[in-house]
This record gives sequence, C-alpha cells and structure tokens, in this order.
Amino acid sequence: MATRGAKPKPVALRLVDGTHNVTRHGSAAKAKEATETVVASFGKLQRPKGMKGEALAAWKRYIEPADWLDGSREPAAIAFCELWQEFRFAPVVFPASKHGQLRAYMSELGLTDERNRAAGGDEKKKDEFFDD
Repeated sequence: MATRGAKPKPVALRLVDGTHNVTRHGSAAKAKEATETVVASFGKLQRPKGMKGEALAAWKRYIEPADWLDGSREPAAIAFCELWQEFRFAPVVFPASKHGQLRAYMSELGLTDERNRAAGGDEKKKDEFFDD
C-alpha cells in the first residue's frame, strides 16, 4: 500500500538545499556528522566502468554534479542512467510506465528539486560607482 505525503528528504540533501530546520531535524552539526558517517560507511558514488553511450553522458550530466549522493544511491543512479539511455535510443516506443520510473529515480536522487541546481549566469554585476 502507498503511504501518504511526501517521502522524507535525506539529511545530506536538506543540508545542501538549505531546508534543514533546527527545531524539526536537530542541530546542523549533528546532521553533518551523520552524513559524514554515512559517506564513510558507504563511500563516494563511483561510476561503473562498463557504462558508455547515452548512459555515460547522463551520468556526467546529472549524477556527477550531485555532490550530495553517496554510495548507497549507486543502484538508483545506475538504473536512472540506463533508463535515460533507453529513452534516448527510442523515445517513441518508451512506455509511460518507464517515464514514471525515470521520474521516480530523479526524485529519489534529488534531481528534480530546483534548489539543488547551481545558479548559472547569476554572476554579480559590477556597479559602475561602487565596485572597482
């Protein structure tokens, strides 16, 4: 059976996107310590050696910049990249059920939240009077 409400966000992702609430989640120092122990136990996310083609391009484009992911998310990251390759190979015959799977993997990996994206093109403009 399905559970109601949004799935809980991983601790590392709350710290990255700035939604960590001290009253609800505890102190930020304890949360950082918890994420460091998880990374130490699971290790960093490693790209599989046999990955190539569109799956490799998806890994480089979507998974590598996501610095909040650790080794525990490796199966979901690999499955996402393989589904992406399948979608890119034949988008016309890609069924709706696999679109749902692709979206679920993106959500689980934290790729659909706009707050996780790097701010591109927001370089601070120099003021002609105050900046040297």
